[in-house]
Amino acid sequence: MAGIWQGTLHVREGNGPDSDFRVVLRISSQPNGSSVATLDSPDAGRLGISIKSLKTDDTSLSLELDDPKASFSGRLSADRAALTGEWRQQGQTIPITLKRVPEAPDFAQDGSYLFQSRCASCHAPFNPVRAPWPNTLKLMTRPAILNALESGKMSAVGSALSHEQRVAIANYLGVQPLPEQTTSANACAKDSVPMGNSPSWNGWGVDLSNSRFQTLESAGFDKSQVSRLRLKWAFGYPGATSAGGPPTIVGGRIFVAGGDGRIYSLDMRSGCVHWSFLPAATARAAITVSPDGSTAYFGEIQARAYAIKTSDGSLLWKTDLDHHPFAMITGAPKLYAGKLYVPVSSAEELAATNPKYPCCTFRGSINALDASTGTLLWQAYTIPAAAQLSAKNAVGTDMLGPSGAGVWSSPTIDPVRHALYVGTGDNYSDPASATSDAVIAIDLDTGKMLWTKQLTADDRFNVACFSPDKSNCPKNPGGDFDVGAPPILRTLKGEKNLLVVGQKSGVVYGLDPDAQGATVWQSRIGKGGALGGIEFGGAAADSQVYFPLSDWSPDPKAGGGIFALDLASGKQIWSTRAPEPACLGKPGCSAAQPAPATAIRGVVFSGSLDGHLRAYDALDGKILWDFDTARDFHTVNGLPAHGGSLNYAGPVVAGGMLFVPSGYSINAGMPGNVLLAFSVDGK
Repeated sequence: MAGIWQGTLHVREGNGPDSDFRVVLRISSQPNGSSVATLDSPDAGRLGISIKSLKTDDTSLSLELDDPKASFSGRLSADRAALTGEWRQQGQTIPITLKRVPEAPDFAQDGSYLFQSRCASCHAPFNPVRAPWPNTLKLMTRPAILNALESGKMSAVGSALSHEQRVAIANYLGVQPLPEQTTSANACAKDSVPMGNSPSWNGWGVDLSNSRFQTLESAGFDKSQVSRLRLKWAFGYPGATSAGGPPTIVGGRIFVAGGDGRIYSLDMRSGCVHWSFLPAATARAAITVSPDGSTAYFGEIQARAYAIKTSDGSLLWKTDLDHHPFAMITGAPKLYAGKLYVPVSSAEELAATNPKYPCCTFRGSINALDASTGTLLWQAYTIPAAAQLSAKNAVGTDMLGPSGAGVWSSPTIDPVRHALYVGTGDNYSDPASATSDAVIAIDLDTGKMLWTKQLTADDRFNVACFSPDKSNCPKNPGGDFDVGAPPILRTLKGEKNLLVVGQKSGVVYGLDPDAQGATVWQSRIGKGGALGGIEFGGAAADSQVYFPLSDWSPDPKAGGGIFALDLASGKQIWSTRAPEPACLGKPGCSAAQPAPATAIRGVVFSGSLDGHLRAYDALDGKILWDFDTARDFHTVNGLPAHGGSLNYAGPVVAGGMLFVPSGYSINAGMPGNVLLAFSVDGK
């Protein structure tokens, strides 16, 4: 019986499709005549599984395992080349034939084994880090997966693998890309009308104060017309499983970071393509356009800032802002008085899952650039001093800190106080800093830190805390209560200013910018958590502020809802619970509402992970309009497109139209690849 035996188990998975699991049995003879064996199950991510008991004779073999609880019994064929029998596990009896092979397979470059052993624990259904499920990953193209592992969000994990191993994972999971798409079939006419001065939505928050409130004149429709909103056109992003960033509307054109990695300039009325530009890495934030309409600015996930011409998409300049290997730009830049202010965050929290990674050294920052040249004028770190060695982890790897406090969102500009305000994330490692989970005020000219208001102290967290190997998890980790949404600057009656800040803790704060950020009021709207509370932001109009609630959990009916608070006092005016999702049973379906809200006069728009975009009455929270985006669409560019979850990229309103990207697979939402445009009666 000594030798290598290989076969495949065809396992029935409930109501889903059957799964195949390769089995390799390695038997060796001992000097005393007995036999010992181990079992490899590469498609379960396990090699060298111990055999509890092994019995053999000239014609048969039986074995039992403890982990997993399973057994096999089979008979040897006449030519001694095959063992045919039954595998018993979890109440199933599965016929299987193990064939003798000349040598053991090498799983070091096997995509299935590498994924199961290195990645599957974080990508399991209902995983705590809300990573995309395997069914979503298998919709992605192989180049997209490889790019994510080598230079994208998953590069922190991919860095522990060789290039060949990353290719093997991409080939195992991904699909072949479609033939390269061109824009010629949907190109705008060469004599199309030049950019004009029509109503706009510029950048992430529409204005310097990040209010996400559009006036009646700029919105082009009001509450009485919301129920008549109809789909006007849809635009599909080729090969994408997420729909990219939120659109910017300037001069009758859309400027948007597409889910396929390209920057697009589209006509807002028809969706035709003026041009596209491919940056060196994926961009996910909103684009900011200069006041004269000539230049578009954005950042990408390798921490580079760009300026391109709005006329044809040609590159003007590109500037590296942070050479940390996991630094990235996730927040939209802000342009003011000739300076471009760019936030920097990172994916180093993911790198911490590798116990051999020295965690952690990244520091968040705000960077001021000369908008015309891209020259760095100043760089303000959220943690003033670089990380220092603090300890060794369980496997002897250096642990460093303080680290983290990334700036995930667009800065808020205060021309009166000549300051900008940013929210910061948690610390990744010990020791904690006084600037994590905080609002920081920074001088616009010098980058000097004016004041810091920490909302949650001692919040040290990284993804190792959710991983099987917790070597890099800080002692007594915090709740991961980032201030991931930008502060909203508003003026109260009597000309008093207030900063309104939503946090992942589930608490909304009113802070006084004239008193070092002192708390004026605070109001809890949710339980909060690593994936809870307020994730991407709210909207403020007149005397009220509106915040959608995430509070995501594995229960798809839990979480969600939207809350209206009085700006002056923080008292709750109304709240509307999330409807039960219609997508129950679909992977990624959830009632959670992490997407930022958008307000116009009398109406608040909010999207949900269940794919629904809803309009709420600003007076009482009644749902006025509801559109399910999680379906197939015919697109103006002729590509297959499907909607999914609404998350990071909130709705945008300008010039009588409403725009929303649908599909967000990054954090276990429902995948999709479409930008949708609505207008009153679809006209």
